Amino acid sequence: MSDTPGGPAAQLPPLSLYLHMPWCVRKCPYCDFNSHALSGEIPENEYLRALLEDLDQDLPLVQLRSIQTVFIGGGTPSLMSAEFYQRLFQDLRQRLDFATDAEITLEANPGTLEQGRFEGFRGAGINRLSLGIQSFNADHLQVLGRIHDDQAARRAIDAAKRAGFDNFNLDLMHGLPGQTPEHALADLREALSWQPPHLSWYQLTLEPNTEFYSRPPALPDDDRLWQIYRQGGDYLRNHGYHDYEVSAWSKPGMASRHNLNYWTFGDYLALGAGAHGKITRPGSVVRYWKTRQPAAYLNRIGSRTAGSEAIAPEDLPLEFLMNALRLNDGVSESLFTERTGLPLATVAVKLEQLRKEKLLVPDRIQATDLGQRYLNSLLERFL
Repeated sequence: MSDTPGGPAAQLPPLSLYLHMPWCVRKCPYCDFNSHALSGEIPENEYLRALLEDLDQDLPLVQLRSIQTVFIGGGTPSLMSAEFYQRLFQDLRQRLDFATDAEITLEANPGTLEQGRFEGFRGAGINRLSLGIQSFNADHLQVLGRIHDDQAARRAIDAAKRAGFDNFNLDLMHGLPGQTPEHALADLREALSWQPPHLSWYQLTLEPNTEFYSRPPALPDDDRLWQIYRQGGDYLRNHGYHDYEVSAWSKPGMASRHNLNYWTFGDYLALGAGAHGKITRPGSVVRYWKTRQPAAYLNRIGSRTAGSEAIAPEDLPLEFLMNALRLNDGVSESLFTERTGLPLATVAVKLEQLRKEKLLVPDRIQATDLGQRYLNSLLERFL
């Protein structure tokens, strides 16, 4: 068995595709993603051309591998027209092999949707939506700088369901300025009334290079945050949702396959301004990223890859575990070798020590409840 990362011991992991749409109507004060407020019309034709040129440069990375999942993020991907996506996927399918059951997700902002838009997205082959609701409380939405109100949120969910999207995610945030446990539970009750197969329920954090970071709002204290998290988690579990990942909840069998590919150290091709990818190649696992500014991405001649780096063999265990241990059910020990090409013996002594300390379960790479509480300290053992 080879000890070379990405070598014969490693099987090529599933391959996903990430597409980044960098424009939004207005930058939210908490957002640190590569998003840029619009001035004028979206240059859809030019961006489509740039995406396809980008893909043509990257095709040698893919060879004959099938795309299992697609995620279209941003920015606000739902600003782009249905016609744009119809043309995009027609061209993508001419260049790439898509699995017959490929999960294709588009992020949508309730403030950007007019009548018939969802039907057009379905016609392009998109079969899963992620709706950025954030809250059903009008005051909280205003504080968050969202361009939609609570009624627009409800209309968007209703329109998505009427358009035939039975696989959809609702994005909700908690720990908002002025939020009480009662407010958070009211958001969850409203969300579950729509019977979503999947929920992203995550805490607001103040990220560098955001308006909230430079002018922090008054957030709930730690005791209140713990109340919100505990009561909300109990509510979701009691209603049949499983927190399969730190901030992702789903009904049985409805976990996001795209997310799971990330957390199980799968590969993902990246297209679009500022998109990040990961590809396993013979002898190495490589991360890479694309030109960040939309104007520079549009006008680039040649490769739009701004940089890349092979993950050093000594860093692979930590990289793998940082992802796998986000999953509450963890992963099998055999996946370590399948994804990294390294023998389990590379980490066996440390895994055994963590099991003795009751931080990992036996015979599986999975944190115990205690291990989840001290996850950062646990991962530092692999530095």
